[in-house]
Amino acid sequence: MHFTSESVETLVEQLSKLPTIGRKTAQRLVSFILKMSSDDVRQIADALIAVKERVIFCSTCFNVTDDDPCPICLSDRRDHALICVVEEPGDVVAIERTHMYRGVYHVLGGVISPLDGIGPDDLRIRELVKRLSPSVNGESGESTTAVQEIILAVNPSVEGDTTAYYISQLLAPFHVKISRLARGIPIGSTLEFTDEATLSRAIESRVEL
Repeated sequence: MHFTSESVETLVEQLSKLPTIGRKTAQRLVSFILKMSSDDVRQIADALIAVKERVIFCSTCFNVTDDDPCPICLSDRRDHALICVVEEPGDVVAIERTHMYRGVYHVLGGVISPLDGIGPDDLRIRELVKRLSPSVNGESGESTTAVQEIILAVNPSVEGDTTAYYISQLLAPFHVKISRLARGIPIGSTLEFTDEATLSRAIESRVEL
C-alpha cells in the first residue's frame, strides 16, 4: 500500500528504518500522527532533535547523559566501590527500575561477537580496566574509592558468556571480586515448562535457605 501523499510516504519509509518497525507498523504510526495536533507532533520532533544535539556519553561510565559526568557517577549516595557492567544504556534503566542497586555502572556498548566482527577492542573494556585505578577515577571526577566488586550483568547468551569470561580473565590480576547476575526460573513459571539450560543454571545457582 502506498499513500497518495509524498510527505506521508516519506515518513513511512523513515519510520521503517527503525528496529522492529516494519512497513505496516510504520503506516499505522503515520496514521496516528496525522490525527495528532500540530503541537504534539512538534514536541515529538523537538525531542528527536534534542536527543541528537544534547545527549552525549558519560566519560566515566559511558551511559547516555546530558551532562558529563552523568548524575549517577557524580552522586555521593552511590557506592563507587561497586561497578555493574552492562551491555547497553537500556540495561542501566532496567536495573535502576528495581531500586535494589546502589552502585555505579559501566556500559560496554555491546558484547564480543566474532560473527558480527565485534572484538574486545570494539568495546569499552580498556576503559573499565582504567577505572580500577584510583588516580584515573579522580581525574574523571568520580569517587576515588577503590573498586571492590565488579558485577557482570551481561545477557545470558553465548556472546554474553564469552564477554563475561574475557573480562573476568582480564581483571584477575587486580584481585577484585567479580560476580555475575544469577540465572534461574522466572517467577510465575513452572519446572515442567522450563527449558533445560535455564533449569541447569537454576540448579547451579541454588541458594541455601
